[in-house]
Amino acid sequence: MTVPEPLLQITGLRTHIQLTSSVVHAVDGIDLTISAGETLGLVGESGCGKSMTGLSIMRLLPQGGRIVEGSIRFDGKELATASDADMRRIRGNDIGMVFQDSSTSLNPVKPIGDQVAESIKLHLGLSGKAAMDRAAEVLDLVGIPQPRERLKEFPHRLSGGLRQRVLIAMALACEPKLLVADEPTTALDVTIQAQILEVLDKLKRELGLAVLLITHDMGVVAGRADRINVMYGGQMVEVTGTEALFGGMRHPYTQALLASIPRLEQDSRQPLFSIPGLPPDLTAPPAGCRFAARCPLVQDDCRATDPPLTGDVPGHEYRCLHPVDGPLPVRPAPPADTIPVEERRPLLAITDLVKEFPVGSAWTPGRRDTVKAVSGVSLTVGQGETYGLVGESGCGKTTLGRLIIALEKPGEGTISLDGSDIVEMSGRTLRRRRRDLQMMFQDPFASLNPRMRVGAILAEPLVVQGVGNRASRRRRVLDLLGEVGMPAASVERFPHEFSGGQRQRLGLARALILTPAIMVADEPVSALDVSIRSQVLNLMKRLQAEHKLTYVVISHDLAVVKYLADRIGVMYLGKIVETGPSEEIYTRPAHPYTAGLIETIPIPDPTVERSKTRAAVRGELPSPINPPSGCRFRTRCPRAEQRCTDEEPQLRSFGRGHLAACHFPLVSPAPDEAGDQDSRWSGGATSGATN
Repeated sequence: MTVPEPLLQITGLRTHIQLTSSVVHAVDGIDLTISAGETLGLVGESGCGKSMTGLSIMRLLPQGGRIVEGSIRFDGKELATASDADMRRIRGNDIGMVFQDSSTSLNPVKPIGDQVAESIKLHLGLSGKAAMDRAAEVLDLVGIPQPRERLKEFPHRLSGGLRQRVLIAMALACEPKLLVADEPTTALDVTIQAQILEVLDKLKRELGLAVLLITHDMGVVAGRADRINVMYGGQMVEVTGTEALFGGMRHPYTQALLASIPRLEQDSRQPLFSIPGLPPDLTAPPAGCRFAARCPLVQDDCRATDPPLTGDVPGHEYRCLHPVDGPLPVRPAPPADTIPVEERRPLLAITDLVKEFPVGSAWTPGRRDTVKAVSGVSLTVGQGETYGLVGESGCGKTTLGRLIIALEKPGEGTISLDGSDIVEMSGRTLRRRRRDLQMMFQDPFASLNPRMRVGAILAEPLVVQGVGNRASRRRRVLDLLGEVGMPAASVERFPHEFSGGQRQRLGLARALILTPAIMVADEPVSALDVSIRSQVLNLMKRLQAEHKLTYVVISHDLAVVKYLADRIGVMYLGKIVETGPSEEIYTRPAHPYTAGLIETIPIPDPTVERSKTRAAVRGELPSPINPPSGCRFRTRCPRAEQRCTDEEPQLRSFGRGHLAACHFPLVSPAPDEAGDQDSRWSGGATSGATN
């Protein structure tokens, strides 16, 4: 029987990038195949060559980039040596690409419809109304509501999830045979990520697409890829089927990637597994195994010999002289021993906090709309505790964090820090109190002054607060750099000279320099590789223990928050809808939104991921300008009834310290709260149950 030729076959591909004084060996002799209708996962850390492989296929290499060797055969055509004219006919028509950052991939001054219709006009020869009709059709195909109305909107009017759907629509407008998806869900909320991945699965089934799914997240590929290629240092280090990889990986790097992922069921009191060091510098690739410098199993022959990609069973190849045999065991969490909040000394107390932002402009002077960012939030954080705030983007988490550290003033309510109301403070009094209120920002690059050296950035708060002299400030800076794992020489470098993980460490050092009473960490690891993420999370927990820090950690990822937090508050559209001990929130979620967030977390287990039938939380977050009446979650809730429209649910008890605001919760309320509970509650629901 004749075996059909793969749709895409890459052989011996080498892609170099010429810099001013060196050459980056970005892709160094890889082989890769994808058949029609297949999804291939390409996994690895940033800098390993994944994205450059995708750009080589598209022939969209950055300045200085060129294919120096190898073959890229697509549907019988050679792309490595194809002319520019031939590639223009293939791109968008036969091969579509979903780029990583939707905000920079879409033209900000052109309507969505014009951008989607561009490739339709070029490749299908349609024009005018016919092209716009096709654009509306593909927008509907990827699940964008009111697609015809969206054609005239500009990218800035859309949420991150909708912009990502627009990129997918652009890539699919001409019904290509292959879709290259480069980190299509990076930094998106877990709910929107689940919806985007579901769209890709649906399109693959309906259109017979082949998909190259590029990601650093093993959980994303677990339930969607037929095969997985693991890439490191510009080379393929392991190639096999998805089940074989997760059940019996052979390369230590693959094992380490999987072990670095925070798991809901693991012991949060133990450090996460992390990969030491950084990927190799590909301007001068090391001799021998490229993972040797970071491998816990390294031996002398690893440094001398570059192992071939081979294997002892058909269909499973790996590049290692001393292979492992399957994943590291997950250390299960013992019974929780969290100190109840009522037994901790209260440090932060928030009562009935309200913050609204006016919208409108000088052209609409009579307009009185406001964004309801925070609506009546009350919570308490104890000394030395980590309180996790979870929810989607736009739910008010960051605004609440900025209110806590006095970067914003509330319209109503009080914020008490160690008995002092910071809302009433101003001027010099507030400036002195800011020593105790610090923030670790979501984007460390944007929060570090690009024109200042690291030494000056870290010393600046000490100067502003008048702490010490020049010599003592320098000692403090050097000591703190050592604590966060950065070399002393960092003081002379600028922020752009560091990697994302290193900048996050500098952001942590900047927040700790004044030894604050409380620190707000806003999405501290959302855009980091899983290996770097585990290093930063371990560092945060170690510094908390050493300095007796109190954290408020903001994130959309419940797995990350559960690892860090003693208690969790789930926030939706400006309100706390559930709060309680982290283990209790995970094992007995009462609110459907909480259960939906848990269900959408990508689990690095193919069996679990493929058992999920649909995204647990559907649709987009409603407008905070005009939130739904009654329960704000009712427009997306599968359990909503008329009562949810007419009556706003209040927080009530579901156990010691466990509160939730829901008319029809997933578990039974505490006995003294059960009197007003509707008889249709679903008792004993497990985590992730949404009914």
